[in-house]
Amino acid sequence: MGGAVSAGEDNDDLIDNLKEAQYIRTDRVEQAFRAIDRGDYYLDRYRDNAYKDLAWKHGNIHLSAPCIYSEVMEALKLQQGLSFLNLGSGTGYLSTMVGLIIGPFGVNHGVELHKDVVEYAKERLDEFIKNSDSFDRFEFCEPHFVVGNCLEISSDSHQYDRIYCGAGVQKDHENYMKILLKVGGILVMPIEDQLTQITRTGQSSWESKNILAVSFAPLVQQSRTEGCKPEAVVLPLLSVRTLQDLARIYIRRTLRNLTNEEHPAHNNTQRPPQKRKRRRCRRRINTYVFVGNQLIPQPMDSEEDECIEEESKEEEQEKDIEPVKPEEPRVNHLRDKILSLPLPESLKAYLLFYREK
Repeated sequence: MGGAVSAGEDNDDLIDNLKEAQYIRTDRVEQAFRAIDRGDYYLDRYRDNAYKDLAWKHGNIHLSAPCIYSEVMEALKLQQGLSFLNLGSGTGYLSTMVGLIIGPFGVNHGVELHKDVVEYAKERLDEFIKNSDSFDRFEFCEPHFVVGNCLEISSDSHQYDRIYCGAGVQKDHENYMKILLKVGGILVMPIEDQLTQITRTGQSSWESKNILAVSFAPLVQQSRTEGCKPEAVVLPLLSVRTLQDLARIYIRRTLRNLTNEEHPAHNNTQRPPQKRKRRRCRRRINTYVFVGNQLIPQPMDSEEDECIEEESKEEEQEKDIEPVKPEEPRVNHLRDKILSLPLPESLKAYLLFYREK
């Protein structure tokens, strides 16, 4: 599934294409997509394919196409402080982007069937927290992943404001998914080859809207051998943050706001539109005539001339465009500010989440 937009040269280029095609429509979704490099969730030897609008699968590891994730993020209508459940959380790519929007007072849980994929997701998350400057530019709700079958979630589980299921849901499992949703909440999942947005409007009322035609692998149903009850999935507890953790959140927030005022140009997480050369010309059409016993192609001059004319116009326009200046390397002003404070080194390390760079 995918291929709706052109391939990008890098993550920003991919996001530019998704915006142009109207898959990304809001600033907060754009900022989250730019902050998390999709290539970081690929195995190194497959990274060249990361910026194509295509799904990717290797063993149990799977990523949906960027256009699908874009529609999901927009349909979830995320806000700060919401609780989110990702059913079939996979690599953690989507959960990490969600965490940038819902912030430190949200809840971010994921259920994944395969243990090796959960380990992979935890490695990617740890790499993001330790090494990505985006971690310092946003307030983050860290995802928590558990291994299990999302059709076996404990019946006494808490409900969520937002839920996404990343596998095809059969009609007889639709109500099971709905029960996990709070009143006023939004559930996005593929049902019968349609990515569907479901809003819970009351205790027993829902509104549904089809978003996009999709093709997803179906949810894996756990085999039920006679006399053997499947193991229930216990979701993480909703814990209260410690006073020390709250202090770190508010100190970092205050310092981030201060550095944003001091360096307003560096506060922009969006990229200005890039001028990309596009070759707009109709497909060349040939006519065929018989010469003796041979069929000889004859080009249509009008089509060829039209192609050359459009290319020459574009070349003339490009001459008038000033060359794009290379972007300056981004400076992590929050980190610099924390390191400049007259504090014990151990406290600075704590405020930096023990990040090495």
